[in-house]
Amino acid sequence: MTKTVHTVYIWVMVGITVVVTIYLTSIGLDYYNTPIIDRYFHPQNSWFKPSGTMGHGLGILGTFMIVFGVAIYIARKRYNFLAKYIRLKYLLEFHIFLCTLGPILVLFHTTFKFGGVVSIAFWSMVMVVLSGAVGRFIYIQIPRTIEGRELGLNEVKEMKNNLASSLESKFESADAHQVVMNVAQGSGTESGMVASYFANRKNIRRVSKALKKSGLSKAERQSVLVVFKEERSLARKIVRLETMQRLFKYWHVAHLPFALIMLVIVIIHVVITLALGYKWIF
Repeated sequence: MTKTVHTVYIWVMVGITVVVTIYLTSIGLDYYNTPIIDRYFHPQNSWFKPSGTMGHGLGILGTFMIVFGVAIYIARKRYNFLAKYIRLKYLLEFHIFLCTLGPILVLFHTTFKFGGVVSIAFWSMVMVVLSGAVGRFIYIQIPRTIEGRELGLNEVKEMKNNLASSLESKFESADAHQVVMNVAQGSGTESGMVASYFANRKNIRRVSKALKKSGLSKAERQSVLVVFKEERSLARKIVRLETMQRLFKYWHVAHLPFALIMLVIVIIHVVITLALGYKWIF
């Protein structure tokens, strides 16, 4: 998948989520704003209520999206299901899409009325979504191969060393080479994302000035800068790699329990619903 296609893929999923949310809000706004005690007399009650034609359907579809999104991601990550056909990072994004839109549909299914055991499932769902967003941020901080496999610390260090060697081989001027190496050794350890960003920009400018004095052609200077930027990027990733991997392990402590609580209560809810005879349109 090219970068352009990937961008379109992301925006299509975002667009679907936004459009569906706006649509459901617009067609049911009057009903959802009606006090709960008066909803029975609302002309669209049989359509929007949790056991209604649309309300019940939203609950079924939302639950299916959540279960399918979780199942297919676990199958791919742990058992390499469809590994030859789709990268893990793309499936993760699809998992996030399903597990964002699914809860939104479930929210409309509840008609924004929470109580009893269902409220536990709802707030567990909210915590799953929020912790999922945090997990996504942590996930993208961990360097990966093009297939989406996590890179280990030694692998990243080896990549950095290879780039450093490549950088060194591009110089004919010993003075310019020394300046670049001094910059490389003194950068990448700044604390804070903002400080690191501005320090890195300063380093790139220093290297660019050194290269202009080295006698290299413009094309060669640009080639060196590309390698230097990649080497600096890996250096910063090494600094935070171990921290992010540790946070990712701790993240499961918050994400998985809430997901399990939600799943158990949803199963109980479905069983009770079927036992009471609510079978939607079937």
